[in-house]
Amino acid sequence: MAMFTSFVGRGALRLAAALLLSAAVLPLQAQTVPLTLGAFPPEDVIPLAPGGTERALEDLPAAIESVLKRSGVPGAAVAVVHGGKTVFARGFGVRELGKPALIDTDTVFQLASLSKPIAATVVATQVTAGVVKWDDKVAQLMPGFALKDAYVSANVTVGDVFAHRSGLPYAAGDTLEDIGFDRTAILERLRLLPLAPFRISYAYSNFGLTTGAEAVARASGQSWEDLSQKALYGPLGMTSTSSRYQDLLQRENRAVLHALEAGRFVPLYQRDPDAQSPAGGVSSNVTDMAEWMKLVLANGRYNGRDLIAPAALLPALRAQAFSAPAPTIGARSSFYGFGFNVSVDANGRPNMSHSGAFGTGAGTHVRFLPSADIAIVVLTNGGPVGAAEAIASHFMDIVQYGAPTRDWYALFHPRLLAYYDPAGDLAGKTAPANPAKAHPAADYVGTYDNAYFGPARITQGASGLVLALGPGKLSMPLTHWDGDTFAVAPRSENAPYGSLSSVRFVVKAGKAVALRIDYLDTEGLATWTRERAMNR
Repeated sequence: MAMFTSFVGRGALRLAAALLLSAAVLPLQAQTVPLTLGAFPPEDVIPLAPGGTERALEDLPAAIESVLKRSGVPGAAVAVVHGGKTVFARGFGVRELGKPALIDTDTVFQLASLSKPIAATVVATQVTAGVVKWDDKVAQLMPGFALKDAYVSANVTVGDVFAHRSGLPYAAGDTLEDIGFDRTAILERLRLLPLAPFRISYAYSNFGLTTGAEAVARASGQSWEDLSQKALYGPLGMTSTSSRYQDLLQRENRAVLHALEAGRFVPLYQRDPDAQSPAGGVSSNVTDMAEWMKLVLANGRYNGRDLIAPAALLPALRAQAFSAPAPTIGARSSFYGFGFNVSVDANGRPNMSHSGAFGTGAGTHVRFLPSADIAIVVLTNGGPVGAAEAIASHFMDIVQYGAPTRDWYALFHPRLLAYYDPAGDLAGKTAPANPAKAHPAADYVGTYDNAYFGPARITQGASGLVLALGPGKLSMPLTHWDGDTFAVAPRSENAPYGSLSSVRFVVKAGKAVALRIDYLDTEGLATWTRERAMNR
């Protein structure tokens, strides 16, 4: 989730005025001032509020408690790094509602998409080591890789997929993960998805970024999980951090996921993100995350040695793609680097950030302000409602301006609630009072084929028809809706509470020959056919 946007500060006006003045006083032949300017110097920013950092740290505990109370999020852990030191680290609330165990600085959380900037840091270690370059082509690192377009397949780079500019659609592959496919199967199926224009479009994709990470891991001769441990977690002493879900389950002191359902948080689900580990599968605590933030703020230097070359890290931390081009000349654009959101605050200071969210129960956020040598990470065990982002934004406001500029929770909360919109065309609808009769159940029973999603199996259960999808045979009961249309109520990371979707059968000569599942049909690929029935 991109949370912060970018715009040019007042320094641009001063430089533009200087350019015009020089053009007016110099002879024509001496006008050598370029019409385009380079990057603004670091000092071309509005000064920080005197004592702002001290005031922000003093205010932080109360601000966290306030947001937790307003949001209902069960608990959080927060750390702040400044001047190469951890200057704040504390836990708040409980690991699981209804149980007494408190969150502390050792409590391990699932980071969700906060894994992405960590993955970019891992790649930067391999760029430093000469194993890969950001502009290496994925197909050369991972033979057999392909997308739908041959040119894109041959030319898309590690940087392209880390910047979400490959052309893959939004959330490409996520529904395959929902129905149980592993990383290998999902990455192989990406070739079936339609593509937007290469490098001039942006669409956030967990499995696009995972493709790049997997290519780097193969170039290193290790699994992604082992590479992350060897190249980053080990050298930084991040002993509670892992890119494997099973390692999280072995931690006694871990936060439980809490999903927002019917307006309240409840501990209902587990989330195994191993398939997209580089994009969403890291687990860690704020103690470890503070060490990673120190590395980033120090431009790749840690404990007196250069772990990452500045030239390898910098591309990840500067704009590489428009994540949201300004819709009007009065609006601001948003940018994405390689695994980091990149923006400029109102005072001209660049910041880098990233949020993480599992609808099943995690909300996380990190924000860096390099010019002030400060960063904050917020980990929560509640689904995304704006709590983590509000805490970090409130804190950074005080650091920079001496006081909060707005009620950040009131701003973020309604925007993030959009992530809870139910999926499916029948969500919120009432079944027909007098539906047309269905065919006999036996007419629908059978196996239906689909190249992208794999087979769909319709069986007769004790209470009616049952739909099974994916290699793990995700099973959902079908409820008759109208004629040859049935309803299914999925619940997954991409199908929030209240989702309700049609499953529409096509029946010919007394047999169903095809079916379409609406909630999976974002890319037009969710039609299954029963070939033998078609050939009768």
